[in-house]
Amino acid sequence: MAIDTERTFKPIKIALLTVSDTRGPEDDTSGDILAKRIEAAGHNLAARAIEKDDAGIIAQRLQSWIDDPEIDAVVSTGGTGLTGRDVTPEALDRVKTRDIPGFGELFRWISYNTIGTSTVQSRACAVVADGTYIFALPGSNGAVKDGWDGILAEQLDSRNRPCNFVELMPRLKEV
Repeated sequence: MAIDTERTFKPIKIALLTVSDTRGPEDDTSGDILAKRIEAAGHNLAARAIEKDDAGIIAQRLQSWIDDPEIDAVVSTGGTGLTGRDVTPEALDRVKTRDIPGFGELFRWISYNTIGTSTVQSRACAVVADGTYIFALPGSNGAVKDGWDGILAEQLDSRNRPCNFVELMPRLKEV
């Protein structure tokens, strides 16, 4: 990380969404990994939920968090694959203001170092939705570690240089 120690760390409020037809609170290991990393980084875990693989339900949950001034960003895990039940990117399409294409591109590049060409099966993506960041990671434990450790830990740290997502937050609703 290119942390500028002279800058002040600004914790943000992050909601965590697990998308799964099979996981519950007792076995949501990828969600647990993300929750621990969010809190260890000094951010506030503002909300946490598990929703079924249904684009309408996912979009409703996301919209409620987008509308909540106590949530700055959402990190989701699951539903980014290629099967018919993998609909997280479609749910993001329903709520987004704009895409962050570099997120998915960088995620797959990082993931390639871990799982090789299998990374092409990931539709990891990110958007801005009415001033709220939403980052959609695959559901595997390795993928959430790659996404958090390789991208989000730095980009959600206000001290990261030359730039970071946090410093853009006040301007995300500009027209």
